[in-house]
Amino acid sequence: MKINLGVRARVVLAALLPVLALAVVLTVFYTSSRLADMDEAHAARGRALARQLAAASEYAAFAGNRQTLQQLANAVLAESDVIAVSIVDPTDRVLARSIRPPGRPTDAAGHDLLRVVQPIEPSNVMLDDAFGPESGVVASHRSPLGTVVVELSRERLKAQRNELLEAAALSVLFVLIGSLLLATWLSRGVSGPIRTVAGAVARIGQGRLSERVPDMGGGSLKLLSDGVNEMAFRLQEMHDNMARRIMEATAELRARKDEAEQANLAKSRFLAAASHDLRQPMHALGLFITELAQLSHAPEARHLVQKIATAAEAVENLLDSLLDISKLDAGVLHPNVCAFPLQPIFDRIAAEQRTAAAEKDLRLRVRPTAAWALSDPVLFERVLTNLASNAIRYTQHGSVMIACRRRGGQLRVEVRDSGIGIGPDEQEIIFQEFVQLDNPERARDKGLGLGLAIVRRLTDLLGHRLTLRSARGAGSVFALELPAAVPDHERPGAVVERSPGDLRGWRIALVEDDPLARAGMQGLLTTWGCDVSAAADLDELLAAHAPDDPPPQLLISDYRLHGPADGVEVIGQLRAHWKEDIPAVLISGDTGADTLKAAQASGIPLLHKPVRPARLRALLHRLHGGH
Repeated sequence: MKINLGVRARVVLAALLPVLALAVVLTVFYTSSRLADMDEAHAARGRALARQLAAASEYAAFAGNRQTLQQLANAVLAESDVIAVSIVDPTDRVLARSIRPPGRPTDAAGHDLLRVVQPIEPSNVMLDDAFGPESGVVASHRSPLGTVVVELSRERLKAQRNELLEAAALSVLFVLIGSLLLATWLSRGVSGPIRTVAGAVARIGQGRLSERVPDMGGGSLKLLSDGVNEMAFRLQEMHDNMARRIMEATAELRARKDEAEQANLAKSRFLAAASHDLRQPMHALGLFITELAQLSHAPEARHLVQKIATAAEAVENLLDSLLDISKLDAGVLHPNVCAFPLQPIFDRIAAEQRTAAAEKDLRLRVRPTAAWALSDPVLFERVLTNLASNAIRYTQHGSVMIACRRRGGQLRVEVRDSGIGIGPDEQEIIFQEFVQLDNPERARDKGLGLGLAIVRRLTDLLGHRLTLRSARGAGSVFALELPAAVPDHERPGAVVERSPGDLRGWRIALVEDDPLARAGMQGLLTTWGCDVSAAADLDELLAAHAPDDPPPQLLISDYRLHGPADGVEVIGQLRAHWKEDIPAVLISGDTGADTLKAAQASGIPLLHKPVRPARLRALLHRLHGGH
């Protein structure tokens, strides 16, 4: 295990450990020697007392004088640490015994006592025998006269040993404290300059490049401080140069940014004006073409009218897609989430796309489902329509299938095709605007490159997960995951009737300042059987109505009108004039975010120019039914 220690701790350990180890070794050595000496001295004293008693007891033991032996035992008992004294004969019969009162029994193992046993040896005696052949013979009684047993207590020895051990421990502690103080003092002398340098380096790293290390003496410390100061000087110099360059680059970027903002503002004004000015004639053109198509023509003329309508529809598709992108980018679309059945939407998409599939000999299949989903049905249908249209457009043979599968509380709606497929490196860029694969010539029959961009924005807005599984030459599977809902068969409007209905005799007031658009709208509404009163502004419309005329049943107004009032204000004034909350429709060629937000705030439906007659008629039919 690696232990990270600072310089100060390392110096302390380097100074402390050797001294502490030496102190411990010396203390242990001298303490052990002293303890051994104390044990030896205690044992020697016991042996000396036993020898003295044995020598003094020789005559009395030989004579069997127990009284003298008892006196000798009592005399030895008076010595310190002596607990008991016993004198026994060679047959182990006790001749004398003395125990220190009140008497302390010894344990079996003799742990608390030192027992010394000394035999009573007879002395050698010189005898003069006149009758013997030799005189001065040494007589000796060879067998012992008895045994002396002296028992000494070890308590005082233990106390002395404990005192010695405490003294040794205190010595080691004093050495440790002294060594620690000395090591701390030394570590401060070593780590102090290093900590000063480290603090200066940390402050330099925090951006205080004017920080310098003070003079800390000579040797390596001087080299270190000079190196740090040189580094700080270089860094400050580089920082000043970099700051100057950044200021110059920032000023240049600010100038470029101002130029880009001015160019973007000019572009936005141009696009807004061009969009509005282009939508105005396209709006009138679409109305005139629809009105023209309702008249009777020769076959050649009818074919020509169809070609004109197709060309106009292509331009309208481009403008509608651009309008959808601008709405999503402006953040003015708010989903209306509710429960709805999927099968009616599948049926409508199949009916709308079946002709395009039949023209390419493709089989369009819709797998029946009884599932209900929780989402915005209008936006969800737009997503699914774009996916189905895109699948048919890029499939040359085979089939396209729309199906739904349940996964727990989620629904997985899939659009499968057997088309050209999409490579892994292309599966992300296809959701960008105006991106088309395998269409470098920008053929119109392959779309505009906005369908999938709208799909991605709508799924993000709805919070649904969109996935793609595809490979080149193996077709594609676009899958949309959304929450499942509980079927509500009593929900009103669950199945939307899309038939335009009959508008004959409906009184409509139209305010449009563009003559062509006003004429086209009035002509189209008239062919639908409506009673239309059209005017360029509010005053002209009110002047065209007599006081006793019934109020109109619908108001249609352009949003941008000549004068200070816009379409929302004109509709409000007309409602106030007739004192009725008359249904109204706004029409505008302006796709800006402000126009979209103003229309949403007023609660009046907004149709963007060029208005598709089918969409207009569907809206009028809905308003007529609600009215």
